[in-house]
Amino acid sequence: MGPVEEAVRNDVEQLGDLVGVEPSLSEMAFTLAREIDAGGGEDGRQLPQLNRELRQTLAQLLEGRAADDDDDLGDLGSPD
Repeated sequence: MGPVEEAVRNDVEQLGDLVGVEPSLSEMAFTLAREIDAGGGEDGRQLPQLNRELRQTLAQLLEGRAADDDDDLGDLGSPD
């Protein structure tokens, strides 16, 4: 396992239990990270595209989590 894949796996592990499409997105992220670690194919010419795809996949994975966090903060605006 290369350094990018290891970092992605550690990040995903910190999310805790995966639900819905999160397991699929995680596997996609692991595959993209593995390809980046392997050099990006075609003498590295695919690295920029792989990096973009990995960022987008991780952002989509975290997108649902951010909405849940906002709901938890709803009571903070109340003086009660």
